[in-house]
Amino acid sequence: MAEENLLNTHNAALLLSAANKSHYPQDDIPEVALAGRSNVGKSSFINTILGRKNLARTSAKPGKTQLLNFFNIDDKIRFVDVPGYGYAKVSKTERARWGKMIEEYLVNRENLRVVVSLVDLRHEPSGEDVQMYEFLKYYEIPVIVVATKADKIPRGKWNKHEAMVKKKLNFDSSDQFIIFSSVNRLGIDQAWDSILAMI
Repeated sequence: MAEENLLNTHNAALLLSAANKSHYPQDDIPEVALAGRSNVGKSSFINTILGRKNLARTSAKPGKTQLLNFFNIDDKIRFVDVPGYGYAKVSKTERARWGKMIEEYLVNRENLRVVVSLVDLRHEPSGEDVQMYEFLKYYEIPVIVVATKADKIPRGKWNKHEAMVKKKLNFDSSDQFIIFSSVNRLGIDQAWDSILAMI
């Protein structure tokens, strides 16, 4: 993949954490947002496709990411880790605040090129997963759906699970759908191809 070779993915670092747009980086570097439930494996996805162990902190306590975390990748693109949703131990007011912060970023950020929406391949998408997908479709924000934790399901059942996930999301066949595993390093090239095509 020629374009990824031009991108030194090891030259990646957490740039800043932002609570609102006054903290966002002020430039025109394209951004890729990552959204999903608290325990869907967002940090593992970031670490795996960048070939780094602990760049994004994987936490035993879901719901730890409370800000938008901007990761600079080779000064060419940025990953923006969005707070995980669907975590019960967070108060309603806190959830509402996160929702407002996420919505402000997704709807108004001009640098944003695509959202990687992560769902768990093992289970039917949650109500929040469906809401996120519908929200992105409503605002015509490009989306790539990445179904994580494929290593936890026998390969012969992937198609059945993919069909279940797509049905629940009312998946638009013009969007990309990627089966991913950070354990087996499955779907990395496909994810990069899809992301770079959007940028």
